Formats: sequence, C-alpha cells, structure tokens
Amino acid sequence: MVKKELTETEIAESIPDLWQPLTQAQKELLAKNFTIQKYKKNETIYCEGETPENLMCLLSGKVKIYKDGVGGRSQIIRVIKNKEYFAYRAYFAKENFVTAAAAFEPCTICLIPMPVIVELILDNAQLAMFFIKQLSKDLGISDERTVNLTQKHIRGRLAESLLFLKETYGVEEDQCTLSIYLSREDLANLSNMTTSNAIRTLSNFASEKLITIDGRKIKIIDEEKLKKISKIG
Repeated sequence: MVKKELTETEIAESIPDLWQPLTQAQKELLAKNFTIQKYKKNETIYCEGETPENLMCLLSGKVKIYKDGVGGRSQIIRVIKNKEYFAYRAYFAKENFVTAAAAFEPCTICLIPMPVIVELILDNAQLAMFFIKQLSKDLGISDERTVNLTQKHIRGRLAESLLFLKETYGVEEDQCTLSIYLSREDLANLSNMTTSNAIRTLSNFASEKLITIDGRKIKIIDEEKLKKISKIG
C-alpha cells in the first residue's frame, strides 16, 4: 500500500463533499487516517466475501463493481466515476462484500478506515445525511438497472449501456468517442448478455450508422436513435 501524506488543502480537493461538513477537529482526524492506494489495470481492489474495512473514493481512473455468476460469467453491477465513494455499504450492513471491484485502467483511490467514518458520522449530522443521500441514490440506480437489464431486449440493453458509459465517463475531444475502452466481454457483462451477442449487436449498430468502432474505441454517431432504442427496450 502506498502511503502518501497530503496537506489539508489537497485532501479537501480530493474529497470535497466529505470534507466540507467537518469541523476543524474532525478534519484533523480524517487527515491522520487518509491513505492513497494505486492500482494497476485489471488489478482487484476487493473480492467478494472479504470483510470491508475502508471507505473508498476514486480519485482517478475507472473501476467496475461486479459479481461472478453461474458458469464463471461475470455481471458488472455498476461502474464508479471520478470522486465517487464506494465499498462502504457492506460495513454499515455488517456484511462481507457481496460483490468484487477491479480497475478498468490504472487508478488512484483514497481509503479511510470505516471506524473513523462511523466516529465522524456520530458527531456530525450533516455527514450522516450525506451518506443517507449517497446510499439512497445508489439504491435508486440499482433498482432501475435491475429492471432494465431483466426486461429490455438485447438491443435496448446495449444501447442503454453505451449511453450509460457516456454519461458516466464522458467523451473525448471529438465529443463523440467514449472516454473508456472496454473489451467486448466487459461490455457484454455490463449489458447482461453473452460476448457473442454484444459483438453482433455492436456490428448491427455500426451497420445502421449509430456508432463507429475502431478496436475498443466506440464513437457515438446517432445518440438520439440510441436513446429511442434504449427507451423502447
């Protein structure tokens, strides 16, 4: 683990939502327990069944939360975006992790021990409300994705995944190319389909001039049509 001492200003810039509600004494406590960890591409961040120990916040890079299913097939539950907090729900629920997390690409993550977070929450109602809001948002997203991934057809699921990736990670300077390069397997796991179905559906989207494909780069050409396909399901 890479331990790096940061100034309070640097920590405030790294985790502004968490930092802002704290008193000075609470900020000093958090600063003493603030650790930076770097992960390589495809490196596991935590495993299913492990005991949660830290609140995590993604400072740079891209992370997937996933669960292995029947026959070794994975399902990507969600993707983490910059400055988003994760890995804390299981601790509050007094459970081990029911999912796993891994790096899509090299990333930097800050870790804060959960006992410290609990201590801060008990003394700070604003911070408690912050986590209630975060958990509520995550539950809403989870509920919506559950319905979409089980009720939509293949085309609708893949269209939704492409739009979801654009909303989460944005696009490159051309304003069209997704700023994340996923393998076909990862895209299939995100869309709850087989890799062969993902490849075939991507090819169909390209033939219909909705997207263009260059290796792992995907450029969205007709976003409105993708939205219609996603909505129809």
